[in-house]
Amino acid sequence: MNRIRTTLIALMVIALAGVSLLSSAMAGELNVYTALEDDELAIYLPAFKKAHPEIKLNITRDSTGIVTAKLLAEKDNPVADVVWGLAATSLLVCDDLGMIKGYNPKGIEKIRKGMKDGVNDPVHWVGLKAYVTGIVGNTIEMEKKGFGLPKSYSDLLKPAYAGQIVMPNPASSGTGFLTVSAIFQVMGEEKGWDYLDQLHENIAMYTHSGSKPAKMAGKGEFSIGISFAYRGFKQRKKGEPVEIAFPKEGSGYEVEANSLMKQPRIKKDAKTFLDWAISDDAMAMYAKVYPIVATDIKVEAPKGWPDDPMSVLIDNDLMWAAKNRKRILKEWTKRYDSKSAPKKK
Repeated sequence: MNRIRTTLIALMVIALAGVSLLSSAMAGELNVYTALEDDELAIYLPAFKKAHPEIKLNITRDSTGIVTAKLLAEKDNPVADVVWGLAATSLLVCDDLGMIKGYNPKGIEKIRKGMKDGVNDPVHWVGLKAYVTGIVGNTIEMEKKGFGLPKSYSDLLKPAYAGQIVMPNPASSGTGFLTVSAIFQVMGEEKGWDYLDQLHENIAMYTHSGSKPAKMAGKGEFSIGISFAYRGFKQRKKGEPVEIAFPKEGSGYEVEANSLMKQPRIKKDAKTFLDWAISDDAMAMYAKVYPIVATDIKVEAPKGWPDDPMSVLIDNDLMWAAKNRKRILKEWTKRYDSKSAPKKK
């Protein structure tokens, strides 16, 4: 009898160990790099957890330039399994270095032309939404100083705005780079550098975050912030005294996109995540904060946007921006970095 009991106990231990091993095998863990805003992640991450409780996400979040630099530094020993919501131009740089694995997530056919890789099949990047240059002004501070909200790139050069403008450093902020890229694409490089020389005279500070100029304008630290429009509209909704304009010459924009990073072993859960990230449920969440998303989902544009949000955009050449990014940033840093905010240590 004792021998039978011992045998039964042993079998139970083996069975429990098997269940434990099976549970461990089922429990996925992904390293996800992202430049999505913290307040966006607070909405999206619980939704993913509810849909896929079996997958643990290790999130590394920073501004576009810093995430891009981290990916490039880790090129030979990649850490990220997937990239979620990083500038498409940054992903094109990574792709040029052979760092991305092609994958067609479920629903790829719903993604607009221009919001996904149009060269490779399977695709190397898939867009979520577009973020757009906006000019955010503090109404109280502007009234005190006797000027209105600039509504064009040329307006920003007016002497009245000297020392009143903050904008993102394009070497550390995707918003900064998309704005500089737009200026070159609208004006041409020679006139673009001349314009940036003049704008520099009116700049008080270059920040290392795309949202910070809008936040600083909202708090009244500076009158004008060149930022991304979403942030300004969000601040106004919260009751901050700001108004937002789109440069009449056309707003620069960037596609926030996803990629499967090339690893020695591609995790099945990485593909599951990328499928979810362009699902109808995910797109509906993106659409609540951004009126320009990668599918034809119906979106009610926030007050202040035109009925057709796409109408404010320049004809953006993402490939040109990616190919010239390194050269542009090197020259920009040489000319203007003296006014950049100190970097965090």
